[in-house]
Amino acid sequence: MAEPHIPIESGVPDPFPYMHPVLKRNYGTWRWHDRPRPGVLRHVAASGETVWTVKAGTQRQLDVFTVRRLCAIGDECADGFMRFTTRSNIEFMVTDEAKVAPLVARLEAEGFPVGGTGNSVSMISHTQGWLHCDIPGTDASGVVKALMDAMIHEFRHEEMPNKVKITTSCCQINCGGQGDIAVNVQHTKPPVINHDLVAQMCERPAVVARCPVAAIRPAMVNGKPSLEVDEKKCVCCGACYPPCPPMQINDPEHSKLAIWVGGKHSSTRTKPTFHKLVAAGIPNNPPRWPEATDIVMKILHAYKVGARPWERMSEWIDRIGWPRFFEVTDLPFTKFHIETWRGARASLNASAQLRF
Repeated sequence: MAEPHIPIESGVPDPFPYMHPVLKRNYGTWRWHDRPRPGVLRHVAASGETVWTVKAGTQRQLDVFTVRRLCAIGDECADGFMRFTTRSNIEFMVTDEAKVAPLVARLEAEGFPVGGTGNSVSMISHTQGWLHCDIPGTDASGVVKALMDAMIHEFRHEEMPNKVKITTSCCQINCGGQGDIAVNVQHTKPPVINHDLVAQMCERPAVVARCPVAAIRPAMVNGKPSLEVDEKKCVCCGACYPPCPPMQINDPEHSKLAIWVGGKHSSTRTKPTFHKLVAAGIPNNPPRWPEATDIVMKILHAYKVGARPWERMSEWIDRIGWPRFFEVTDLPFTKFHIETWRGARASLNASAQLRF
């Protein structure tokens, strides 16, 4: 028997086996492209061959039935080729312009909105939430649903000054990454420890090593091996909870949402930037999160009205200044927005030397 093929689980998979034949033939030789309408891209190669790409949004957490439905749309209305983007949009490629309009109509009829190209609000990227992650304070998927329902017009139309990338994360570790607007959960209290269970369930050295600010240390409580938290150092990130569930940090009252703005991964026009906190202590209020949605829409409207063409969120804020930003978005400025924390050099391994 032939040796079974063992897949390589690291690195980016080779895209060529699944690529549209016209894309393969013209790889690296495209002369120009444009957008005939929002959600549709046209690429023309040096050979004269043309490919139309239709982009639609998905719910990201896909069940097998939805995947089969998308595959059926690709087989029946496109050329049988599709791909997912990094923000979980789906793209269908066709070489016949006559297929574009029926494909768009079919996607919209099946509940997959077409858009996300050009200067629009792209589909929101988010972390796994309760489906896969072990430390979320909320479900990012639900927040994304509430936000996209409110800004679906901005996904379907290219009316923004520039692209708007929005991310959501279930905790302050921020797996969602930097975004023009980011919605993260904000734990505001250190973990509550069930000392009776720590010795039974937790590998204490691993928990101590997991803390990014060295706020956890071994302790004996009621004669049992346990852990303790230095609350002056604790940043309430929740990283201790996965290796030690008895260190519960989720709280129905004190786990809040926070909104950050101005993050950017790309180096286009200006260098990449970290997003900054602009609203904190927002109620984690499922299933529609009205308070968080209202603040995001205020920020989006102020940016849409006030930014110059091609300014990203961070560039707009740099131009008008933070005082003006808080004024036009009608957000309160508090002591929590002042960036004065300088504890990293004293409490983190930030140097080239190892120390314990």
